[in-house]
Amino acid sequence: MERTSLIIKTSIKAIAVNLILVIFKTIVGLIANSIAIVIDAVNNLSDAISSIITIVGAKLAGKAPDKEHPYGHGRIEHFSSIIIAVIILIAGATAIKESIEKIINPDVSNYSAASLIIVAVAVLVKLVLGKYVKGIGEKINSQSLVASGTDALLDAVVSFSTLIVAIVNLIWHLSLEGIVGIVIACLIIKSGIEILRETVNTMIGTRIDGELSRKIKEKINSFKEVEGTYDLILHSYGPTRMIGSINIQVDDDMTAREIHSLTKRIEGVIYAELGIILTIGIYSSNKTNKKAMEIKEQLEQIVSKYPEILQLHGFYLDEDEKFISFDIIVDFKVKEPNVVKDKVVEQIKIKYPEYNYFVVLDRDFSD
Repeated sequence: MERTSLIIKTSIKAIAVNLILVIFKTIVGLIANSIAIVIDAVNNLSDAISSIITIVGAKLAGKAPDKEHPYGHGRIEHFSSIIIAVIILIAGATAIKESIEKIINPDVSNYSAASLIIVAVAVLVKLVLGKYVKGIGEKINSQSLVASGTDALLDAVVSFSTLIVAIVNLIWHLSLEGIVGIVIACLIIKSGIEILRETVNTMIGTRIDGELSRKIKEKINSFKEVEGTYDLILHSYGPTRMIGSINIQVDDDMTAREIHSLTKRIEGVIYAELGIILTIGIYSSNKTNKKAMEIKEQLEQIVSKYPEILQLHGFYLDEDEKFISFDIIVDFKVKEPNVVKDKVVEQIKIKYPEYNYFVVLDRDFSD
């Protein structure tokens, strides 16, 4: 609720500032007959609309989980970012159209000292607003606010370009309105594409942030019973809700009661400190078994011949059942990872044919 409230308050401030800029820039643009300033005003209007969408998205995303959406509604914020990106792209396309018409049918612009001062102030205002909104967005992990803040910073560059055009026109009587208008429009479109691409990538699912991955594993490895952490997978259901799983390796002498106590303590720490709901799987380690260590050493030598194999873990020997299991992680660049796995199994079988082998082909989900 605090996060949603902060998003709404920040967005309302952005709306107020942008509407003021729209009014002043529109008046100045019409008086000076400047298409660049008018386009800049339209861009500010799209920013105000984007902030309204951010508010609506934040309210909907903040709804409590229900039977149909047990993981909450946090992903709605991604749709807000997509809508904002589309609005930015439409504004950019409109700006290109108006700029081309200005090049084909140029008009004389009439700038005054007052108009230049207003545009200069607008540059400073958008710079401060952009840093503020983006900073809040990064602090609370709001993709919509980050998008709005980034767009506002771009607007500062756009307004500065408009100011340069006005100064050039005033001093040298050169009309660069249409040309600069197209440049501004291209920057607007570029910003929209970047926001759209980043949001779509998030919705598809991206690699776990390396710093977060290392932090989780360091926390878990700090428990004395844990011999290693593997296979970290996280799923995001919005900026404030992450659910995932990880496998830990422990001594095979641990009892079910001890393992239960350990996993619950780990889950509690991870949720309390990082806000992540984590399910923990177990790899059993028989490192005190000399035969197991011998076979594992031979297996490691075989794996070392394949640079595409990034990691070997989860090795376990069941002497009674004549059964060996282990996992290998193969680089995503390998098109047929099963072929690599089969080669490894084939070579270890030559040395130890009396055992059955169960090998899991893992993927490189996290650092």
